[in-house]
Amino acid sequence: MTRVLLPIYSAMPAPLRSLAASIRGYQLRSWRYGPETERLVQQARERETWSPERWRAWQSEQLAALLEHAARRVPYYREHWTRRRRRGDRSSWQYLENWPVLEKETLRRHPAAFLADGVNPRRMHHEHTSGTTGKPIDLWWSRPALRLWFALFEARWRRWYGVSRRDRWAIAAGQLVVPANRRKPPFWVWNAGLNQLYLSSYHLAPDLIPYYLGALERYQVVYLLGYASGLYALALEALRSGRRAPRMRVAITSAEPLFPYQRSAIAEAFSCPVRETYGMSEGVAAASECEHGSLHVWPEAGWIETWEDGLPVAPGRTGDLICTGLLNREMPLIRYRVGDRAAAPSYAARCPCGRTLPVIGGLEGRIDDVLYTADGRRIGRLDPVFKARLPIVEAQIVQETLDRVLVRYVPDGGFSGETRQAITGQLQARMGPVKVEFEQLDQIPRGANGKFRAVVCRIPLKGPDRLQ
Repeated sequence: MTRVLLPIYSAMPAPLRSLAASIRGYQLRSWRYGPETERLVQQARERETWSPERWRAWQSEQLAALLEHAARRVPYYREHWTRRRRRGDRSSWQYLENWPVLEKETLRRHPAAFLADGVNPRRMHHEHTSGTTGKPIDLWWSRPALRLWFALFEARWRRWYGVSRRDRWAIAAGQLVVPANRRKPPFWVWNAGLNQLYLSSYHLAPDLIPYYLGALERYQVVYLLGYASGLYALALEALRSGRRAPRMRVAITSAEPLFPYQRSAIAEAFSCPVRETYGMSEGVAAASECEHGSLHVWPEAGWIETWEDGLPVAPGRTGDLICTGLLNREMPLIRYRVGDRAAAPSYAARCPCGRTLPVIGGLEGRIDDVLYTADGRRIGRLDPVFKARLPIVEAQIVQETLDRVLVRYVPDGGFSGETRQAITGQLQARMGPVKVEFEQLDQIPRGANGKFRAVVCRIPLKGPDRLQ
C-alpha cells in the first residue's frame, strides 16, 4: 500500500477497509490466476517425480537460454559484458561461473536496468518490497511469469497439505491492515478476492489474541499461513489461556526460520501439522516441506549455488545462497545473493514421500543472523539454546562485538537467575568465553514488515563473510 493511500485507508471504518482489501484482492487474483492455472498446477505436480538427470538437463536448457537473453537484451547485463570486452576480457557469458554476483544494493539502486528491452513496466505487475532490511526493492513481473510462480505455490504449498486457494485461510504477515495505535478489534480485514482473513502482525499482544482466535472461528478459516513468530504468538496465548483454538487442516510458516518450540506449540494449539516453507519476493528460489519433514527445492524457480568464503560448497554443506531466477525473463536476476544461508541442495537424499525434488537443509536465516566467534567460527541455528522448555515467551540474541552478546527476552512464569545461567552456559558452550548480558522486555521489537529475528549480528562485515 502506497504512503499516499495509507492515511486514507487508516481513517476508514472497518467495513470500508475490508472493501478496499477485497478490491485489491480481486486485482491480485486476476494477475495470479487464470484459465491456465489448473493445467500449470498439474504439470508442476507431474514434474515432482522427474529423475535428477532430467531435472539437470531441464535446468541447464533453461539457464542457457536465460543467460543469452540477459546478455543481449537486459541493459544492466549487456553493459557489463560490453565493458568486459572493451577491457580485453574474452570470457564467455555462456558459462554461469563467468557472471558476477549481484548484490541487493545494486538491484535496489538500478531496478529498471534489469528490465529486458521492449518491456513496458506499466503493463506488468509491480511489487515494492522491503524484505527484512527495511530498504525497498522494486520488482516487476509479467502476467504469465506471475501465474506460473503462483501455480507452483498452489501445487507445493496448498495441494501438498490438502487445501486450495478456494478454501478460507488466514495470513499473519507484514501489511499494516489496521492503524498501529488501535487497541480495539477488529485487528484484521476480510479480503474476499483471495478468500483471505488478513491478520495484523503488529497487534499480537496477549490481551488482544483472544479476539484473533474468535475471528478465526467466525470467518470459518480452514488453514493458517504466516510468519512463524506470529502463528507462535497466537498458539502460545491459546495454550496459556486454556482457550480452545479452532482446529486447522495445516499451519504454513514462511519468511522466518521455524524453530522446534514454535512448531510444537502451533501444532498443539491448532491440532494440525505445521509445514515450513522458504521463498522470497524476488522469486529466484523456493522450497516447501513435505509430510515427512524434508524441505524440497522447486527447481523451476531458480538455479541455486551455495558459497562459503567465496567458493562453492559440496552438497549438504552450509553457505550463502546465490540464486539465478529461471521464471522471470522480463526481469532476470543472475547470481543474486539473496542474503540467506542454508545447506547446498542435494538430489542424493531420497525422501519417503516419493518426490525427487532436491532437498535443502540447515536453513539458518539471513547472513546477518549468524554469530561470529573470536577464533573465526560462524555459529548458526542457535535455537537449541532455548529448546529445554525454558520459562521464556520469546528471546533474541544480539551480537555487537566478538566477546559480548546480549539476550533480549520476554519472561514467562518461573524465570530466574538459574534460567540466565542455563542460557549463558548454552551460549558459551557454542561460542566460547563470551560475556552474556540480559535485557528484559515486554515484547521483542519486530523489524521491517513485522518480521521477528531470533539472532541479530551487528558486527561490521567487509565483503560477504569477512570481519573488518
